[in-house]
Amino acid sequence: MQLARRRFLREVALAAAALPAVARLACAQTYPTRPVRLITGFAAGGPADILGRLIGHWLSERLGQQFIVESRPGGGSNIATEAVARSPADGYTLLIVTSANTINASLYDKLNYNFIRDMAPVSGIIRVPQVVEVNLSVPVNSLTEFIAYAKANPGKINMASAGIGTVQHVAGELFKAMTGIEMQHVPYRGQAPALVDLLGGQAQVMFDTMPASMEYLRSGKVRPLAVTTLTRVEAFPKLPIVADVVPGYESSALYGIAAPRNTPTEIVERLNREINAALADPAMKARLSDLGGTVLAGSTADFAALIASETEKWGKVVRLTGAKAD
Repeated sequence: MQLARRRFLREVALAAAALPAVARLACAQTYPTRPVRLITGFAAGGPADILGRLIGHWLSERLGQQFIVESRPGGGSNIATEAVARSPADGYTLLIVTSANTINASLYDKLNYNFIRDMAPVSGIIRVPQVVEVNLSVPVNSLTEFIAYAKANPGKINMASAGIGTVQHVAGELFKAMTGIEMQHVPYRGQAPALVDLLGGQAQVMFDTMPASMEYLRSGKVRPLAVTTLTRVEAFPKLPIVADVVPGYESSALYGIAAPRNTPTEIVERLNREINAALADPAMKARLSDLGGTVLAGSTADFAALIASETEKWGKVVRLTGAKAD
């Protein structure tokens, strides 16, 4: 009798212990049951917005709920990132990760969040090259000519970026430090408004990511001088690399998805699987390639390792250049 009672109690205890796991699995299997927000820290029209809509459309079709891109520009993406970090960890508020998230960790002395501690990496999407591009009125046709022109006109060139702490900003600061030229940094609330002023001549140069500028590059509305990666890009095979003129220079931008810390592992992994399925789809791969990028397929651990590596890399650049957040 006593033995039977003990066996019964043990079985009850084991069943109780299994309940949370069963509940989490059930949650992941039914997720999502309502629309999901994909928050971007930049104005509509930039790569984060474009990529968010591409992946959001895929996830909407696969998971049967809307994935809605919501723009919260400002603070070099810090406003959006903090909002997501403080959101319920239920998988219904996600962040479109950009290189700014890996840069801001060292650029800002005080943040109200710690990106690596407070966010759960879900999946990478794409890595893209940047293009050194100038307004058509700038009298140069090569990077060598641009450096000479900048040295002859110190402080008179406006360098547009998508905001303080963005990859355009810090890539430009690195270029300044390695060439000894002077340019005025002019931050905007996203790539789209920055490009408007570059086209209008209020800014003369931009180290922009290729997806944002692709339309203007192909139509000849801005003049490309070089790409920032260590190899040439398929979309513009004749365009030289910056390192040909500035040895050792390299920069690129990454995009991905993250969730608030403590989001159920089952939900994070389901999102990772679906995003990786998108990145393996021929039509999606072709679209991302058309934007000039390389897909970042992989596990959540792969994306976490990439974020840590990029945070360390950009920390060194910030220290080298003395870049400031104000």
